Amino acid sequence: MPKMTTQTQARPLFAAKLTPHRSLGRKGFRVVIVLVAVLATIPGIIFFSMGAWPIVGFLGLDIALIWWAMRSSQRDGKRYEEVTLWPDQLEIKQVDGTGKETLSRFNPYFVKLVVDRDYNERTVGLHLRTRDRDIMLGQFLNQDEKSSFAKAFGTALKRARV
Repeated sequence: MPKMTTQTQARPLFAAKLTPHRSLGRKGFRVVIVLVAVLATIPGIIFFSMGAWPIVGFLGLDIALIWWAMRSSQRDGKRYEEVTLWPDQLEIKQVDGTGKETLSRFNPYFVKLVVDRDYNERTVGLHLRTRDRDIMLGQFLNQDEKSSFAKAFGTALKRARV
């Protein structure tokens, strides 16, 4: 039997950080908002010169709503999930866009990875299920990422049970 050192005891069997894909950064966010503002200003000037000044307020409201929606999307992009599998414990750390953390711990022998599939056998959902709990994993991942994670994590979970 090999001797267990502190280094091998501290190394998990599986570790992954799941993050949503966001293609628009801060600079892109500013560019989109400026572009929307400029494009709303042109008809605003035309309507104002025609005497229909209340429309300018509605165009400003449109800009504010677009800014709010994009800001909410960026905040949701900050969420992530960390999955760490140890020989005797499975830890799921879920952090939402505001920074609120939820830590769940399971015994790897009593947890089941459930993969939901659609009619074309594409992965559409991942659950960790025990007798009394059900946690969704990687809701923000696309189908290919969910499938890839399910294969890698499922293999590691089987190894932990041996």
